[in-house]
Amino acid sequence: MTSRMLAISLRTFLVLSMLLISALSQAAQAPADSLLKLHQMRLDTQKSLSSFYMYNNMEGDQRYARMITESLSAADQALATLQDLNGDSSKALSSQLLGLWDVYQKNMKILVATLKSQGYTDLQPVADLAEHNQKIMALSQELYTKIEQETGYSVPPLIQQTRKQSLLMQAIAVDYSSRSASVGATFMGGGDSRSMEDLVNDFASTLQVLSVAPENTPQTSETLSNVSTKWRYIEKSLKNYNENSVPFLVSKYSDSIIEELEQLSSQYAAAST
Repeated sequence: MTSRMLAISLRTFLVLSMLLISALSQAAQAPADSLLKLHQMRLDTQKSLSSFYMYNNMEGDQRYARMITESLSAADQALATLQDLNGDSSKALSSQLLGLWDVYQKNMKILVATLKSQGYTDLQPVADLAEHNQKIMALSQELYTKIEQETGYSVPPLIQQTRKQSLLMQAIAVDYSSRSASVGATFMGGGDSRSMEDLVNDFASTLQVLSVAPENTPQTSETLSNVSTKWRYIEKSLKNYNENSVPFLVSKYSDSIIEELEQLSSQYAAAST
């Protein structure tokens, strides 16, 4: 073989290798993107319910009406990207989730309009909305697991743990805001029926585990420190929720904590590539 032919063969081999690597990388990225979008959809679904309770708490404060609209829109967009899944079971679950979501979104908008027009809502529709929220959270978790099973892709442990922590913080916010709202503490959403004490203790212990993870970098340690500072500011209020209700404070800081946790997840992802 001449040197010219050898050079051509080597270039061809390199090009084919790069194409194969690119294809494999894209195949691995597809489920990662789907799982991230599904996680974001779950957060926004919980956020919409928490904001609804705050809308009730704050006597129709329009900032919470806007938050509801933004959360519904973000969740709707994230869910729309999940309609091209490859696995048959994932496709079926995604279709079920879309049906549940359409009903939830419609009922939420009706309740917001009712609250805006007459200043209050009947209890049963709110209870139904919270129950619907729990069904969405349960089905979306099933879909999350099924995507991992059918694609063979697993979210890296630290990223997974951080996502769970974000969802837990949002569940705490939903719980707390529902207790403070006039609709009463019975109507909780977020798919977690544990007591507030258990939720708070779980968050605190997991935060400690993340803080001492050997994989932490100066950047992730700084983000975790920010989360810890904000968490300590509201932890006592969460534990003593029956004594001095501060829903505005908890809502504000939980949003900030979740934002930091999502940033932390991105930092872990960047460090692992």
